[in-house]
Formats: sequence, structure tokens, C-alpha cells
Amino acid sequence: MSKVAVVYWSGTGNTAAMAQAVSDGATGSGAEVNIIPAGQFTKDDVSAYDAIAFGCPAMGAEQLEESEFEPMYESVKSALSGKKIGLFGSYGWGDGEWMRLWEADAKATGANLVTDSVLANNAPDDEAIASCKNLGALLA
Repeated sequence: MSKVAVVYWSGTGNTAAMAQAVSDGATGSGAEVNIIPAGQFTKDDVSAYDAIAFGCPAMGAEQLEESEFEPMYESVKSALSGKKIGLFGSYGWGDGEWMRLWEADAKATGANLVTDSVLANNAPDDEAIASCKNLGALLA
């Protein structure tokens, strides 16, 4: 049974809803899943999982949330080489540039992105929820 971590930060609940859908998709495909707030995930935790989904909304000028998520991500990314990962998050403005920058950064670490990242404009609609469940299934 594969072990999947769903690591996320959410301010309004939109990214939390996406995290739950990713978890549901992975669980439905037979994985053991832990949903973990970004502030509680460390580099030492990376090796305990076969795959990791990272979720963070766009903040400020198209960037990752700065107080908890970005410091956690920066601290773990050196351990992501060869790891199956997926990215998801919501945004309320712009065109998703923060996700393209994040994807490029994740690929530069040597991580294996299992599918296109999932974006939701504000609250995730049915299509975004379905895409999150698919991301979870692919990580499982």
C-alpha cells in the first residue's frame, strides 16, 4: 500500500477543500493518506511517503503563502528528487503564474510531477474537485 501525504495551507477553505478531494482520490485508489497542515510537515517527513501532494493558494503578487507554506516548501525541496508529487491550489486573480513558477521550481528539484497541476479560481468547482481526485489517484 502506498503512503501519500497531502500537505497544504489554506486561508479561506478553498485549498482545504481541494486537499480533501486529493485525499479522497488517493484513498479511493487504495493509498494510506495523511492530510498535514504545512506548518507541521518537515524535511524528515518526506522519506516516510511514496508520494506527496502540495497545496497552496496564490498570495500577494502571485506567490506561495509566506509565513508557513513557503518556508516549509523551501526546507523540504532538497529531499524531493525522484519523489512523486502533485501540486494544487486556488487563486482569485491573475492567470495562475504562481503555479507555473512553482511547477518549474519543483521540476528543478528533480521531483516527478505525476500530472498537470490543479488550479481553482476561488472555490473549487466540480471540475476542479474531479481533477483533485484524479491527482490523488495518480499519486496512489
